[in-house]
Amino acid sequence: MSHPSRPSGQFLHRLRAHLRRGGLVAYPTESSYGLGCLPDHIRAVRRVIALKKRPQHKGLIVIGADFSQLQSLLMPLLPSEVQKINQQWPAAKTWLLPARQGKILPVLRGQNRNTLAVRVPALANARYLCRVVGSALVSTSCNRARKRACRSEREVRRQFGRQVMIVGGRTGGQKQPSQIIDWASGRKIR
Repeated sequence: MSHPSRPSGQFLHRLRAHLRRGGLVAYPTESSYGLGCLPDHIRAVRRVIALKKRPQHKGLIVIGADFSQLQSLLMPLLPSEVQKINQQWPAAKTWLLPARQGKILPVLRGQNRNTLAVRVPALANARYLCRVVGSALVSTSCNRARKRACRSEREVRRQFGRQVMIVGGRTGGQKQPSQIIDWASGRKIR
């Protein structure tokens, strides 16, 4: 366990190795702790869903340090669209963008969806985590289905014990989770 603003080199090495092996990590986000893994590790993504007892058809959010860390997961966008997105991030705003076909695990997109929910988080420590890991991360609220989202390391330990590696720190203090907006229609989903 370590605070993401001052992690030791040893902690970062353990964290990267843990994620590459399919391990799960809990870390602070804008409103609560997030539960995540590498988005291209199918066993890890399935473990997140099973651990949360979350319906598979819902899909998951993926966060990145910046838009460039998310681009390989998405269909190419026009430069003007990329500029518009970059003007709105970092923020507690998740966009549903066209997912790159054949690249994205169906369980990430959700059932019968061609979009992927992506965000560059407002919380600097969450962006820093993606940067030091060198990858975007799955980001779903750290809780079991129908339970309150964890807002502290203590709550994470209480719900999940040693099933996840915890990156300590404070959440952003927001009361509500990120907005989810469909890019194509502009419709607010959450």
